[in-house]
Amino acid sequence: MAPLCRPKTEVKPAQKAQAAKKAALKGTDGKKVKKVITNTHFFRPKTLRLARKPLYPRRAVPRKPQLDAFKVVQYPLNTESAMKKIEENNTLVFIVDVKSNKRQIKEAVKRLYDVDAARVNTLIRPDGLKKAYVRLAADVDALDVANKIGFI
Repeated sequence: MAPLCRPKTEVKPAQKAQAAKKAALKGTDGKKVKKVITNTHFFRPKTLRLARKPLYPRRAVPRKPQLDAFKVVQYPLNTESAMKKIEENNTLVFIVDVKSNKRQIKEAVKRLYDVDAARVNTLIRPDGLKKAYVRLAADVDALDVANKIGFI
């Protein structure tokens, strides 16, 4: 049995023009559905944010870290109270960079003197310098480290 198909009907040019006129006047979008807003706040829709693809680097050479171990620990302090700390509390006292933090001080002491610090306490003196009390691990003697540094 042959498939059922509708015979092609010829569309007259006048009918075609009439349909085009109607589409131009009325539009082809049809009726727009208005969204019902249920919230009193308007949140801007999230749109696509592409990652930056610069054509050239903005800096020719990458920056070096400003605080290395030699800049963090400036010099050891050997006042009477510092000597007392060395002998009694197994603690070394250093003047350090004001912008350095406790983690940086601990890492710098480890790199410079090959000793593990148990804890670091800091304070900023009235003259504007930062003082760090570096308590060494129990297996390291602060007196030996001070002799190795050479300030006793």
